[in-house]
Amino acid sequence: MAPHGTRRSLSALFTVALALVLLAVPACVPGVEPPPPPGRAATAHQPEPPTAYGAYVGYGADAVRRVAGFGAWLGRPEPRVGHAYLPGDNWSGIEGAAADLALWADWRRDEQDRLLVLNVPMLDRNEGHLPDSVVRAELGEGAGGRYDDHFRVLAQRLVRLGVPDTEIVLGWEMNGTTYTHRCAPAPESWKRYWTRIVTAMRSVPGQRFRFDFTPNRGRDAIPWTDCYPGDRYVDVIGMDAYDAPRGLAFDDQLTEPYGLLAQADFARAHGKPIAYPEWGLFENGDNPTYMRGMLTWMAGRHPLYQTISDYCPHGVWRCRANPKSSAVYRALTDHQP
Repeated sequence: MAPHGTRRSLSALFTVALALVLLAVPACVPGVEPPPPPGRAATAHQPEPPTAYGAYVGYGADAVRRVAGFGAWLGRPEPRVGHAYLPGDNWSGIEGAAADLALWADWRRDEQDRLLVLNVPMLDRNEGHLPDSVVRAELGEGAGGRYDDHFRVLAQRLVRLGVPDTEIVLGWEMNGTTYTHRCAPAPESWKRYWTRIVTAMRSVPGQRFRFDFTPNRGRDAIPWTDCYPGDRYVDVIGMDAYDAPRGLAFDDQLTEPYGLLAQADFARAHGKPIAYPEWGLFENGDNPTYMRGMLTWMAGRHPLYQTISDYCPHGVWRCRANPKSSAVYRALTDHQP
C-alpha cells in the first residue's frame, strides 16, 4: 500500500456537484456516468445492483472467523466479501500452499452469493525491496514464460478447492514502489508478463476467475495507464485508495491525475466494472469527512465490491483510534448487501 496524490485544485462547478453527492443526493459528477456491471449494460429499466462489501481482517484462520465478527459489530449478518492475500516470500506461497486458503474456500462455498477476493503477487521476494535492475530482470523472465507453471498450480489448487470463481487481484499497486512486482522498471515486460499469467490461469479446466487490475490512487512512480495490459486480459478496474497524503482533501482525491474520477472514466471507456480492494484512513487521522466522501462516492458508482482495510491506521472496527470515522462507516453501510 503506497497511495499518493498531488493536485489541490477544484472548480466551483465540481464543488457544487460534490456537495450534492456528500448529502446523499443521487447526483452524478459532470461528464462521467457509472460503469455498467459485468455482463450487461445499465439502463433505466435495470437499476445497478448494490455494491457487495467486506473488509480485510487479517491473516490466518482467525481472519476467516473475524468476518462474522465484523458483521456482528455492524449489527448485520456476515459481509458477502472475504478478502485474503497470498504470501509473496517464495513461490510456494504464490502457488497457494498457505493453510488458510482452504479455510477461505470453505467460507466461500458456505453461501452461494459470497465472493472471495484474493491478492496474488506476481513475483517472489515481493516485499524484499529489490533494486530496479533485479525487478527488470525478473519481469523479463516472467514475460518469457519462466514462471507460468507457478500460476497454473495456483489455478488448479483454487479449482480443486471449489473456488473457481475467485476474484484475482493480480500484481496490485503496480504503479508504486513498494513491491517487487512493480511496473515502472520495465512497463512493456510487466504487461507481457501479466498476459502470460492470465493466459496460464485461464488454461486450467473449470476456472471462472476474474482478474482485477488494481493500481494505487494517483500517479505514484508511473501513470497506471502505462501498465494496462489490454482489455482481453482484464475483467475489473480496481483501485487501492487511502486517505493520503496529509492534507489532501477528498475532492482532490477525486480529481487528481489518475485519481478516482480518472479510474471511473477509464473503466467506462473500456467497458469494465470498478472495485476497491483496499481503502481506508491513513495520513489524515480519524477523518469522518473522508469516510463519508468515500462511501458516498462508492454508493453512487456501484463498484462490483469494496473491502476496507480493517487494521490501524486504516480501519474502523479493530482500530479504536478512529471513532468518528467508525460511526460514519456504520451509519452509511446499513444499506449494503
